[in-house]
Amino acid sequence: MIHGFKIKTIDDAHIKNKQVLIRVDYNVPLDKNHHVTNDLRITETFKTLKHLLNNGNRIILLTHIGRPQGRDPKYSVKPVAHHFQTYFPKYKVIVIDDFEKDLERIKKQTNEEIIFLENIRFYQREKTKNDDFAEKLAHLADIYVNDAFAASHRVQTSVVGVPRHAPSYAGLHMQREVEMISRATSHPKEPVASIIGGVKVSTKIALIEKLLEISNFLLIGGGLANTFMAAQGFKIGKSIYEYEEVEKARQLLYLGGSRGVTQILPQDAVVGHPTNDRVKPEVVDIEEVEDDMYILDIGPKTRKAFEEAISAAKTIIWNGPMGMFENPHYSKGSDHVYEAIVKNKEATSVIGGGDTLAVLNGKKNTDQITHISTGGGAMLEFIEKGTLPGLEALRHSQKKFKL
Repeated sequence: MIHGFKIKTIDDAHIKNKQVLIRVDYNVPLDKNHHVTNDLRITETFKTLKHLLNNGNRIILLTHIGRPQGRDPKYSVKPVAHHFQTYFPKYKVIVIDDFEKDLERIKKQTNEEIIFLENIRFYQREKTKNDDFAEKLAHLADIYVNDAFAASHRVQTSVVGVPRHAPSYAGLHMQREVEMISRATSHPKEPVASIIGGVKVSTKIALIEKLLEISNFLLIGGGLANTFMAAQGFKIGKSIYEYEEVEKARQLLYLGGSRGVTQILPQDAVVGHPTNDRVKPEVVDIEEVEDDMYILDIGPKTRKAFEEAISAAKTIIWNGPMGMFENPHYSKGSDHVYEAIVKNKEATSVIGGGDTLAVLNGKKNTDQITHISTGGGAMLEFIEKGTLPGLEALRHSQKKFKL
């Protein structure tokens, strides 16, 4: 049972010798040779998959990859399935190109086979909550399991439609995501340090408003900080920012101040050029940013201020990088935040967001983080609203089928 939600998981269901359709989110990054470069979203579901396989179940995996416009081989699940096979050598992993044309093959699935359905977004009906399409998917199996936390903010057929037609349960990864993020946001141990980065204020307004309700410290970095600095009247040169959100940023700063939240914005910055590596990076105070400069990372004074707040915290929430971390010249801010979180062994720490996960790629000591969320938009929406469409679909399904 997911704590606080009264949603049953596969642990509560005693599912044995069934065919199970599992919605996962294996929308993972691939290199130019179509090799998986970060498989966290895949490996996090293994507890669910092994639980079901060990109980004699036959599993069918359902995921999306990217944003294809119709059937596009570039977005096939086949490279992901190939990578997945290396973890399950005792099973034969099969990709079904079009489940509607291959129903008999799916019915004949053996216990030695794991089936991947081809990218669910190859079907336009996925986006339209098509009820007939949902019913077809549901009839592929006896049971539906949602273990795709990262996709559960999507109001799409495979997330919210299928549970209307099949007995449905939460997977164990879904359970952990919900419970760990709830632990950090519902009744957190204080002080709470929330670190927000990335590029756009507009996508994180509701998140920041929610964090201002629970945080003692709000640390703002990344391109997002430029909009807040513009709201304070600082020059930000040619740096990326959202002009139309400056007034909103000013209101958020006022709101945080009125609630007694210590808000820490960059005191200094690493400036350079986003595309020309011949321009040498340099550190300048925020007051010294000139009209032709690009702010690309937080500076050493800011890193120190952030570290002090993080080291004092008992709960830490981090979403969004501190700069253009893809370039080693501008990755120190994000790296420093990560290292400060790892050093604080007394705190509950939750890290999430697509770009934030990319910062962690290849890092040591990730086991020191309490929870690394696979959700980007899903994590943000869950923090903002306390639930997700995918969770509500499971709740309604369990009522309907009296589970």
